[in-house]
Amino acid sequence: MAIATNLGFPRIGAKRELKWQLEKYWQGKIGAEALLAGAAEVRETNWQWQAEAGITQIPVGDFSLYDHVLDWAIRVGAVPGAYQNGKLVSHLDRYFAMARGSQQGVDLPAMEMTKWFNTNYHYIVPEWSVEQTFHLDADAFLQDIAAAQQVSPAARPVVLGPVSLLLLGKLKDSEASPLVLLDRLLPVYEQLLQRLNAAGCKWVQWDEPVLALDLDLATQEALRHSLQQLSGSLGNVKLVLTSYFESLRENLPLAFELPVSAVHLDLVYGPEQLAEALRYVRDGQSLSLGLIDGRNVWRTDLTKALAQAETAAEAIGSDRLLIAPSCSLLHSPVDLAAETEIDDEVKSWLAFARQKLDEITTITTALNSGRAAVAETLALNAGALETRRTSIRTHNPAIRDRVAAISPANLKRTGDYTVRQSQQRARLKLPPLPTTTIGSFPQTAAVRQARAAFRKGELPAEQYRQFLETETEACIRRQEALGLDVLVHGEFERNDMVEYFGEQLEGFVVSKNGWVQSYGSRCVKPPIIFGDIHRLSAMTVPMAQYAQSLTDRPVKGMLTGPVTILCWSFVRDDQPRWVTCQQIALAIREESIDLEQAGIGVIQIDEPALREGLPLRKSDQTDYLAWAVDAFRLASSGIRDETQIHTHMCYCEFNEILPAIAALDADVISIETSRSQMELLDGFVEFRYPNEIGPGVYDIHSPRVPATTEMVGLLKKAVEVIPAERLWVNPDCGLKTRGWPEVEAALRAMVEAAQEVRSLLA
Repeated sequence: MAIATNLGFPRIGAKRELKWQLEKYWQGKIGAEALLAGAAEVRETNWQWQAEAGITQIPVGDFSLYDHVLDWAIRVGAVPGAYQNGKLVSHLDRYFAMARGSQQGVDLPAMEMTKWFNTNYHYIVPEWSVEQTFHLDADAFLQDIAAAQQVSPAARPVVLGPVSLLLLGKLKDSEASPLVLLDRLLPVYEQLLQRLNAAGCKWVQWDEPVLALDLDLATQEALRHSLQQLSGSLGNVKLVLTSYFESLRENLPLAFELPVSAVHLDLVYGPEQLAEALRYVRDGQSLSLGLIDGRNVWRTDLTKALAQAETAAEAIGSDRLLIAPSCSLLHSPVDLAAETEIDDEVKSWLAFARQKLDEITTITTALNSGRAAVAETLALNAGALETRRTSIRTHNPAIRDRVAAISPANLKRTGDYTVRQSQQRARLKLPPLPTTTIGSFPQTAAVRQARAAFRKGELPAEQYRQFLETETEACIRRQEALGLDVLVHGEFERNDMVEYFGEQLEGFVVSKNGWVQSYGSRCVKPPIIFGDIHRLSAMTVPMAQYAQSLTDRPVKGMLTGPVTILCWSFVRDDQPRWVTCQQIALAIREESIDLEQAGIGVIQIDEPALREGLPLRKSDQTDYLAWAVDAFRLASSGIRDETQIHTHMCYCEFNEILPAIAALDADVISIETSRSQMELLDGFVEFRYPNEIGPGVYDIHSPRVPATTEMVGLLKKAVEVIPAERLWVNPDCGLKTRGWPEVEAALRAMVEAAQEVRSLLA
């Protein structure tokens, strides 16, 4: 019999219960006992839902209070020395200090954070040392497994494999690969497998997501070596080797030769690999078929997915098949049933995490009992897919004609950077090391309440406009008092940098409860792109124009770039992504032109997802970067040379795409560099990046307020490698999630740091 399985489930809760518990704990409103009890309730509800849906092998260990990579670094005893401080008296103190930084008793910055492969989920980057030692710290993990087994005896632990764990981290004191630590780490995994055996686990999900990447010979050998050494500790445990987000491609033979009982195939993003896998699967080895898209919200074509499963069953037998999503459902919203504001037609095309569980069990039932057993479900599914294919709402000939008419001239500013720089400096008259912020300012309870009241019709439009103008003016005055050089309006009218635009662009719908985790307690609600996209009217001009009317200092117009809107939305899957991206770019181009005509001299078009959208395999990257760069240039090249274009990127490794970043031809780029202590600047220096750069001098994802001297030190590092006339001073990212007291303290220190370094340059 085929087995219904799952690779992971959203951690946040149907109503973001985990988020609220975490934030209450961080604010001191609840204690550790209440936090852990609330987290346990969310975790156990997830298990119950999966069991009730018919999932046999429910995952355990996929849940986390902050991040699963951080969890595994701690489980193998890899706590950096700075966080072993005796003033961090509890496990939770240490855990959250590593994730968020600390100023409670001991002043510690957060550990580095970056993107999880090509998703908008952020993980904490483990820190390794050449003197690194490891020990097993898995009691809590084993307790969770015992609790899950009470819900489903076949509960399946999720383990982040040793090779991926090492490679996701950084060896801080050596240029060597972190894999030099593998033989020290493997005994800890041997102990873990022995304890999983003792706990009665039959299957273990062995995540080695690096298998989706281009692997060098050393990494291939590390995978062989690790699993061969660990095979002696397996006992009765069967491993399902799991990778996702991409086809295994040339790594497929390697995956099947390893001593594992099953290999997972992401058949959503690599459907072509099934035929090859059926040639390599060994006698007695099982296949885990990732047939349900764990990263998007569209209903699965069950007839098509079932046909793939039937092909595999015919070749090796259904008793050797595990039916699964393509990846963890962490990247999906929780439950479509909670949606009341998406119209019925579009809603009929969608499936969130709980609905995806039903799709898994439908395919499993069809394999085990025949299609007749699920005939009604298959018919309903086919009908919904047909209405989507034929709906007039998904295709707009006029928009497609506009895309077809895009010419090379639309992708280029009139003058080159040196010409533009001269005109912009004459217009803006900024000091050396000009200070600015990335865009958003704190979204206070009053701001959120007013926006909610307006949406419910409880606050008239005119009163809401007056409220926003009052908040904007107060924000402008605060920035002037702090001494910032280039101001922003604060974005109080915006719920999110992507969702806000999705609400105003034709071709999108926005969910009410479609939240997904970005990092820690930070959740985002990606809009859903279902049709061709166009702008109905100006989206940002009135507030930007009002803010500029309040001050003589330049105010940035704030836009989200087309690639980021694409990547941070749930994108239609019935046409190439680049076509959708061009449609968005045309809308942002219209908006940037309108901002300029309204008197805005600095326009920031944020593209933090440019690196995130990069395909995992190098052979696919050139095409992506070409259309992604063209989309940004299409959005930004309709304006005059004296108008300065900024862009912003954060929390990812830029070095491999620096030529593409330079090709964007933005006048100024701001980047996250504080958690890496300006390490990311090295790539820009080696590449000789030609335009202006604003390296972030403090980490906004932490509540910690750094001292002026700390920021002076970072700025000095920057000035040593980048000419001061090409440097800006700014935080790492927007300030939406922070509170005003810490924001004002940090920005005051930032301005003082800029002034001190200016004086040293004089």
